[in-house]
Amino acid sequence: MAQSGYTHAASDAKWQDFLFHKITLLFAALVLLVLVGIMLSLIVGAWPALQHFGPGFITRIEWDPVNNEYGALIAIAGTLISSTIALLIAFPISFGIALFLTEICPAWLKQPLGTAIELLAGVPSIIYGMWGLFIFAPLFADHVQPLLQNVLGDVPVIGQLFQGPMMGIGMLTAGLILSVMIIPFIASVMRDVFDTCPGVLKESAYALGCTRWEVVRNIVLPYTRIGVVGGVMLGLGRALGETMAITFVIGNAHKLSWSLFSAGNSIASTLANEFAEAEAGLHMSSLFALGLILFLITFIVLAAAKLMLLKMSKGEGSK
Repeated sequence: MAQSGYTHAASDAKWQDFLFHKITLLFAALVLLVLVGIMLSLIVGAWPALQHFGPGFITRIEWDPVNNEYGALIAIAGTLISSTIALLIAFPISFGIALFLTEICPAWLKQPLGTAIELLAGVPSIIYGMWGLFIFAPLFADHVQPLLQNVLGDVPVIGQLFQGPMMGIGMLTAGLILSVMIIPFIASVMRDVFDTCPGVLKESAYALGCTRWEVVRNIVLPYTRIGVVGGVMLGLGRALGETMAITFVIGNAHKLSWSLFSAGNSIASTLANEFAEAEAGLHMSSLFALGLILFLITFIVLAAAKLMLLKMSKGEGSK
């Protein structure tokens, strides 16, 4: 009887493990199926435009719904430029926030300040857009843009980036609003990663006479650089796909300009503005093509980040 009970229990455990394995495998497979489904739906929707315009769709500037002439270059450029501006601003600020919270901040302030930063990540993007349009843009037009034009407008090469009408909205404003949105994400990841650095390593460096910056540069950053890169890529992925905030402040103009003050467009803002009113045919298919391009850009960025992280981890293993 005891042997029979043991065999029955072992059989139940085996079936439970089998079911658990298959159920978890199903959950994992669902993610891949959704990803493949999104990709296929975008390809099917974009195919008429890609077939009509060919590979030149990516390099075409025209976007004229009246004459059914479409090109993706302006939207692609706006997406990449605004995201790059956002990352250039957000990375050093996020880095400073994370270092302050982990290395300098008093204990009584650390928790409330960290919570406040995390709460910023939960603010809806449309709130950032409204704030950017109605509060930030007028102040930017009246005070910051004239200052930038007076200081940098006559500098060779880069001066043309700060010329043009000072309306408050435009590519630079969009990048600034995006930077405010992604700072909480990057800073939170960096803070958590910096906290994983063993205290004994930092204490040993301090005991040898290292300054706080030397400890950060020589101990904390080498130990956590993989996580730092991951946090930066997370913020970049958020910036590339942001829609509502960008739609409010980028200006929504289908034109290319060297000036960062001028209005522009991004892939996400183009989709938000035109998808609801697009007619079936080349217009709708071109919007699907823009969505496919945005999907591929995000995929390439995240894949490149993953490959870089793998390379860095292998390099650390060889050391």
